[in-house]
Amino acid sequence: MAYYPEPVARLIDALQRLPGIGPKTAQRLTFYMLKRPPDEVRELGDALLAVKEKITYCRTCFNVTDEDPCRLCSDPRRDEHVICVVEEPNDLLAMERTGEYRGRYHVLLGALSPLDGIGPDDLKIRELLARLEGRETTEVILATNPNVEGEATALYLAKLLRPLAVRITRIARGLPVGGDLEYADQVTLSKALEGRREIS
Repeated sequence: MAYYPEPVARLIDALQRLPGIGPKTAQRLTFYMLKRPPDEVRELGDALLAVKEKITYCRTCFNVTDEDPCRLCSDPRRDEHVICVVEEPNDLLAMERTGEYRGRYHVLLGALSPLDGIGPDDLKIRELLARLEGRETTEVILATNPNVEGEATALYLAKLLRPLAVRITRIARGLPVGGDLEYADQVTLSKALEGRREIS
């Protein structure tokens, strides 16, 4: 990038460190920002700084928040007896968007991945076990992603939670709405069969 002025090259380099942004997208974003008014670019910069300076993790559930405990943990209308375990704050947001779940959450901040050097001590597992001690939790829903790391994490957690005499459930997996059976892979179809339920 020697042919770009130093500030342009620096921004391109910084942008392509973001997930899902390659060199061409980084260049496109950089030149888009060059065309924008200074106050609009300053607003973006201020928003980025505010995220780093004002956002923290909730000490109870480890969701991102600007107040501690977070709004979900402070809400007295939420069901104290059910905890839904998710990998990342984005997963919590996805669950909330359904409008179906009214319990508490616990964010692990990752999933087990030995190849990436992520073990149980790198996740908020100890904190989950501490939350369950002496509480009247009746169910823990394991809502980790349906991939190798998510499945390994769910199995590991289920093994740890069994002695606590709490109901352990796993979110169902299967076919997406609007999907065709002929295009589904064998694992998805078998999981859809396993997760079937009676029509009422």
